[in-house]
Amino acid sequence: MNRMLRLSRQAGVGIVTAIFLLVVLAGLGVAMVGIFTSQQASANVDLLGAQGYQAARAGLEWGIFRARAGSCAASTSFRMPAGTSLSAFTVVVGCTAYGADPMVRHVITAEACNMPDAAATSCPEVNNAESVRRKLEAEL
Repeated sequence: MNRMLRLSRQAGVGIVTAIFLLVVLAGLGVAMVGIFTSQQASANVDLLGAQGYQAARAGLEWGIFRARAGSCAASTSFRMPAGTSLSAFTVVVGCTAYGADPMVRHVITAEACNMPDAAATSCPEVNNAESVRRKLEAEL
């Protein structure tokens, strides 16, 4: 009789253990999905930053070419070519000339940002996860 009483008390222990394990495994699954999502977002921001740098560098090289050709415009804005990985970026290139001939010094700035307005003269101040701005400067 004592033995049957002990067996009936232990009959529900297995289901409690199974429920506990299911809750723990579900919590681990939710945590892993959260980590994966944040890693994907971080990789996307990193890629946008690298693309923004390359767009600014392309704008800077274009500005250097124009300055050496004798055309130093105060501010020029253009979109990167469609169909490329940089097509989401607008580049604003500025050139300032200092001094007189033959010792003219040019300062070229290129700022790239992923904004929809190609006619803008500067990149807007936007603070969100998808906003990227990169600015480079060179002196000739």
